Amino acid sequence: MVVEHIDRDIHFEKLFQKLDGSIKDKVKKQIIKIIENPEIGKPMRYTRKGTREVYVKPYRLSYLYLEEENKIIFLDLYHKDEQ
Repeated sequence: MVVEHIDRDIHFEKLFQKLDGSIKDKVKKQIIKIIENPEIGKPMRYTRKGTREVYVKPYRLSYLYLEEENKIIFLDLYHKDEQ
């Protein structure tokens, strides 16, 4: 199932713009995979409950999938060591 509505948090947008070309391409590929299958990411727990993450070496891409609305919101992109 392909998601119809996609949104980006302003924080995510700023971080994405700062990435170099090769990492940006990897992130774009993961975004396409997420759009095609939103449940691909690992469900988070505790304070991040309700969000999902995928690993884009060396970053983690955090997003929210709202199944009822068929919507994805990309929230954050952070270095794996900054957890």
